Amino acid sequence: MKNTLYRTIWISDLHLGSTQCQADVLLDFLKFNDSEKLYLVGDIIDFWALSKKMYWPRDHNTVIQKVLRKARHGTQIIYIPGNHDDNVREYDNHVFGDITVKKTDIHTTAAGKRFLVVHGDEYDPIAYYHQWIAKLGSQSYDILLDINRYLRWLRRVFGIPQSQFSLAAYVKYKVKNIVQFISDYEENIVNTLRHEGVDGVICGHIHHAEIKDIGGFLYVNTGDFVESCTAIVEHNNGTLELVKWLKAEPAVNFDALDESLEATLHEQ
Repeated sequence: MKNTLYRTIWISDLHLGSTQCQADVLLDFLKFNDSEKLYLVGDIIDFWALSKKMYWPRDHNTVIQKVLRKARHGTQIIYIPGNHDDNVREYDNHVFGDITVKKTDIHTTAAGKRFLVVHGDEYDPIAYYHQWIAKLGSQSYDILLDINRYLRWLRRVFGIPQSQFSLAAYVKYKVKNIVQFISDYEENIVNTLRHEGVDGVICGHIHHAEIKDIGGFLYVNTGDFVESCTAIVEHNNGTLELVKWLKAEPAVNFDALDESLEATLHEQ
């Protein structure tokens, strides 16, 4: 597979430091996709998860090294913290290892469209005003993702090709109140920013990737790398595209199944 070069890439909600991060898929995406500018749109490092349990496997460290390597090789990288890494927000406009931290940013596409880039928790009343409820919801969400990890492991065991199915996403889109929350979130952020002199918003936070025109205002959500493994890319002509990344699975080594199962259970 050849590398694809984009003008801009946006990724968010990686949740490094959490068992939910699909670091292998993320590394595969970073390997085959380059850009002039890379936005890290919040919840890159999950300090909520790390405060409960120290979890930092080798591939999470490799992700950081890969991003830093891109910065050294000329990619402009802007890190916009989210609610799971909000302690980084105090370093607004600081530069660390060629990565610039910003609370928000304005990105102008090659077609001249201006987008506010922001994580998005600021426009979620529960996350912004009731953090304890947000953390409780995050714990329930993590349980669903843990179950989904076992489903992915079983698919590898039996040689079943990996798919984009996510139990957490399935439940999220079947529960009426959650579907309404997503709709309300989108409407709230668009109505708040509609008259701010921008053509659209690019955000993350709710783990629901989408490009949607809402009354002439473009709402763009990057998704995540814990369940859907998605990113937003800008082509050289300024058009935006939602990319879903699915890593090809290697052949199953049945001699190592017992060892893999033991390691997976030990992580829990």
